[in-house]
Amino acid sequence: MYKRDIFLMMKKINVLDLAEFERSGNPLDFYCNTFSRHLQAHHGAITAPHKHNFFLIVLFTSGSGLHEIDFEKYRVTPGSVFFLAPGQTHYWELSDDIDGLIFFHSQEFFDLSFTDRSVYDFPFFYSLLNSATLQLNPPDTKRMAALFNELLTEYSGKNTFMTTQKLSSLLSLTYIELSRLYLAQGQMEVSKTGIYSEYLRKLEKLIEENFRTLKSPAAYAQQLHITVRHLNRLTQESLGKSTTQLITERVLLEAKRMLVHGSTSLTHIAYDLGYEDYAYFSRLFKKWTGHTPSSFAQQYQSGRTRNLPPNP
Repeated sequence: MYKRDIFLMMKKINVLDLAEFERSGNPLDFYCNTFSRHLQAHHGAITAPHKHNFFLIVLFTSGSGLHEIDFEKYRVTPGSVFFLAPGQTHYWELSDDIDGLIFFHSQEFFDLSFTDRSVYDFPFFYSLLNSATLQLNPPDTKRMAALFNELLTEYSGKNTFMTTQKLSSLLSLTYIELSRLYLAQGQMEVSKTGIYSEYLRKLEKLIEENFRTLKSPAAYAQQLHITVRHLNRLTQESLGKSTTQLITERVLLEAKRMLVHGSTSLTHIAYDLGYEDYAYFSRLFKKWTGHTPSSFAQQYQSGRTRNLPPNP
């Protein structure tokens, strides 16, 4: 298969907007549903690879399947919880008996309700380096399903007095309980406490905003007002990775997204990511992934369900 043919097969990835799911005439910047009803109503949009411009949380209570998030594959079983931040790419392959509860919301929906906290303060959203999944035991699954159902009852109810305020309070409680379970399982790589973690959060934000144009650790160290040596020591001691590796990993993630879900040429992808020399970009991609850009795209398209994680 020629490179051009690979890209002709690809479609631009869809970015779902919260307004597509909100109740008619009542835009709350919040949505909640059972997963089976959600799947029935929006099957075409959510089973193909896509992104969101909102935060999404789902708790599965029955069924099985696969969930791929930014090229990481996860098994879906009863008790599986997934946390997705805006901009992440994912898709599902699910059994016919799948069910659970799902909700999503904008950042403003949460942050405007509280003056002392942000949705990014919760460990599963604090850093993209932290795990996007949590596996609950049956008692915790039942307990969390009850909280999700409270959100659903309020969202679906006819009593509109202070609906936003109650949903915000229930959402905060749900996040607190999920955070306790998340931390108890040791899912967090990047902690919110300590001066190192403050720098890491700022670094991650800077990389997210600038990875296409800034590839040098020195550029980020300058914006953080620390030395390159200090920045590298910070990332190595906290994550076991160099600053260059963090920058490169973000670039390669975007490259993979464009390769698999885009419809442009390899040269354009390299240029869009800040590399005028495609040959250099191709060597960099192969060094870090073990594949050339074109072979990665072809392999992914021919068998994306391979290399599943083991059953829990």
